[in-house]
Amino acid sequence: MMKASFGPRPLLAAALLFVSVFPAAAQSAPAYVSVLDQWSTVPVPPAPQAQSVTVDPATTALLVLDLQNQLCNPEKRPRAWSTVPFVADLLHRARASGALVVYSLVPSGAPGDIVAPLAPQSGEPVVRSSADKFFRTDLESILAGRGIKTVIVTGTAANGAVANTATGASLRGMKVVVPVDGMSNEDLYAEQYVVYHLLNSPGTRANATVSRSDLISFGP
Repeated sequence: MMKASFGPRPLLAAALLFVSVFPAAAQSAPAYVSVLDQWSTVPVPPAPQAQSVTVDPATTALLVLDLQNQLCNPEKRPRAWSTVPFVADLLHRARASGALVVYSLVPSGAPGDIVAPLAPQSGEPVVRSSADKFFRTDLESILAGRGIKTVIVTGTAANGAVANTATGASLRGMKVVVPVDGMSNEDLYAEQYVVYHLLNSPGTRANATVSRSDLISFGP
């Protein structure tokens, strides 16, 4: 069985074919420069505005993702730790409104690992997976069983559990609200690109709202 080859000869052949078929275009086209070569010159998009959101508690779930002691502590993960008060406020208001609360852990985690201010109450589901909390868990059935149409996604890491689970929810037709003070990564660029991705990716831009914890209200 022949293996595909993408070495210099096929690339050269493709270039020669392009020149022979589109000679005028080849002469007028600018020289190709990769994004890696232009990395330092790419302009940063303007920051989006955090949006006010009112959610229906009956069809909304608050997701608290991987905020466990190993990944959220003042010594090694201070940025994650700094989000805890904001997530705790959302958690208090979600419970008071009757909204569903769902937790996640990394595969090796246990419910007792969740940071104390955010500890789950009896009956609140906890799933375990890697970056995408829908992967090989019953998260989808948990949400469907409660008729969930909107998820508020908090947790760490922004470019891991938050981005992948938010995308998974959007692809399943749910509205996604991400409070910027409830997600974290020790690298600020990771948080920035996650916000950009959620608002601009074809898989999420129709369903995602970037907000802030104090701008999220549990209606009516």
